[in-house]
Amino acid sequence: MNAHHPIQPMDPALNHLGRAEIIELLVELRAVSREFGLLWPSAKPGERALDGRVLVNLGNVPVSTVINLLAVLREF
Repeated sequence: MNAHHPIQPMDPALNHLGRAEIIELLVELRAVSREFGLLWPSAKPGERALDGRVLVNLGNVPVSTVINLLAVLREF
């Protein structure tokens, strides 16, 4: 994971992520973003997939967005 090389929403590597892995990413997102004053209290695993994208219920964003956001937050 690198902020300068984001993961694309249709990346096949994301298809192996299950509910437990997505929850771990969201827990980490909450912890890391809290330092910046960002809160995601309603974030949870969403539908399994839409048009090949694994989703997170954060306004129904692809899990790649969560991963990319984590990469940016970690860099700063």
